[in-house]
Amino acid sequence: MTRILRYIFLVATVVPLLAACNTVDDDRIPAMPVNINLSTPDMWATYGVAGYGDYRLFIRELGEPRNFAYTAATATGYGGVLLIAGVNPFTLDAGVPMAYDLSCPVERKPDIRVRMESDGLLPFAVCQECGSRYDVVERGGSPVDGPALSQKLGLSRYECHMSAYGGYLIANR
Repeated sequence: MTRILRYIFLVATVVPLLAACNTVDDDRIPAMPVNINLSTPDMWATYGVAGYGDYRLFIRELGEPRNFAYTAATATGYGGVLLIAGVNPFTLDAGVPMAYDLSCPVERKPDIRVRMESDGLLPFAVCQECGSRYDVVERGGSPVDGPALSQKLGLSRYECHMSAYGGYLIANR
């Protein structure tokens, strides 16, 4: 893709986001601790996300992902954590990990979680209870359909901090 086409794509994607960022409530669910340590290259290679749209779920009480060594310091938020690789709409960095709480902000219950689905192009998060859909790959967890869109409720975001060792630490903002 040429540089001009990339620029046009970024402008077309980001300008609507910037206009919507001030109006989406992404702090609707209760604040709970988040601490997932994937700071070493081995941990990141095993439990991290590698490519655009690649995702992983961390839900402590369900032992997800399988064989992940949860410690006393590990915390997975209110409804669990969705870790996904995409475009950070706030920094325009592509292929970076982003993290969201799995709890649907419309339902506000820790056991009503969004699930990942795909329309054939990109994965998106959907709540099976209310039908809300969220763009977690390119729009920072913003709603794109359902009651969350009409109520302007986005998924709660968490920080992904690159470690000195080559992996990431996922924590509260």
